[in-house]
Amino acid sequence: MVVVAGRPNVGKSSLVNRIVGERAAVVEEEAGVTRDRKVLTAEWVGVPFSIMDTGGWLAGGDSLSAKVSEQAERALAEADVVLLVVDVTTGVTDEDLAAAKVIRKAGPPVRLVVNKVDDTNREAAAWEFVSLGVGDPFPVSALHGRGTGDLLDAVVDLLPPPLPTEEEEADAAKAARTGPGGTPRVAIIGRPNVGKSTLFNKLLGEERSVVHDMPGTTRDAIDTVVETADGPVCFIDTAGLRRPARTERGTEHHSVLRALRALERADIAVLVIDATVGASHQDQRLAERIGVSGCPAIVVLNKWDLVRVDDRDDVLAGVGDRLAFLGSAPVLKISAKSGKGVHRILPALRDSVADYHQRVPTGSLNRALQEIQLRQSAPRARIRYIVQGAIDPPTFTLFTNGRLPQTYIRYIERGLREKFEFGATPMKLRVRIGGK
Repeated sequence: MVVVAGRPNVGKSSLVNRIVGERAAVVEEEAGVTRDRKVLTAEWVGVPFSIMDTGGWLAGGDSLSAKVSEQAERALAEADVVLLVVDVTTGVTDEDLAAAKVIRKAGPPVRLVVNKVDDTNREAAAWEFVSLGVGDPFPVSALHGRGTGDLLDAVVDLLPPPLPTEEEEADAAKAARTGPGGTPRVAIIGRPNVGKSTLFNKLLGEERSVVHDMPGTTRDAIDTVVETADGPVCFIDTAGLRRPARTERGTEHHSVLRALRALERADIAVLVIDATVGASHQDQRLAERIGVSGCPAIVVLNKWDLVRVDDRDDVLAGVGDRLAFLGSAPVLKISAKSGKGVHRILPALRDSVADYHQRVPTGSLNRALQEIQLRQSAPRARIRYIVQGAIDPPTFTLFTNGRLPQTYIRYIERGLREKFEFGATPMKLRVRIGGK
């Protein structure tokens, strides 16, 4: 593991993006943009490795700064190599000295990266940072790529050799698969400040995301695989989604895009709602996004313990009204802070993912279709046969000799859902006139 550390706004995320080869970390001219630990995969001269972008040590001493600094210090415990990034344009600062002191105490090998050395005129100034006591400087320009090759040569020389062979890793990955879709991906979605990161940390058993009462703290989507009794599950913690009118350009804009991309690649979404507020119009819009993505959903009413007993029926009724188009999606009442009710989430995820991947044999499908049509036939048309063309979500094509009203298509869907126990997973039914 290569950990990129240093004070805010020295170009850590730009360096990570340069090494990874894509704009995977949020880059913005604003101190403290990166707040959570974000692990990405990189490769140099055929050597794969993980690289972790961290939040910087923030001056000022407020509670959020302390949490971000604590996250960065925890990352050092996982490091094989630490890249201490500094800014040649500002010279040595008190924050640089503080960061170097913490890194020296942590113990792993350190390489001093002096960023923003865009030309040879600034190379001499890089040697000022020798005073940090972490070795000779590597002058680089993360923006232009200058000097990053020499830096990466030094990094891979320090990395421990990989323990498993490629064949062993492939076998382990195969054994870890829980179904046709492999390790299920679960996107935790919700408005800002409803407790998504607290729930994420509770499910992980450690503080992987910064938790704070300031809306919009999580800026990146963070993927973490958790081993459970039912096999591995990949949780994606995302930035809170806001209405477009309240989304600033820049950092907030990129955070929303990442959250939407996380939803698109998820097998299932966990929609977290603040039970003390109830289902809002924005929750309804988020649920619409989930519906468009085609993945099943679980609705989590967080902070349920803070809702007055007399108000609970109204909260549930509001959820039913606002999110009616999610169908019979499970609604779980929990407290992420205390952990009460959180144990019900993994079983619900397991059932939903199994339904999402389910494939029904064609013979069984057509026998069920005959039974459904015998109970109620379509007006002026007949379904000749049915095939399942895809999973994730289960997708069926109905071959008919005439047009089917939408009400009858919904009747067929209900019949198939009950017969094959598809639960709340989305289903797609397509009609093709003609065929055998």
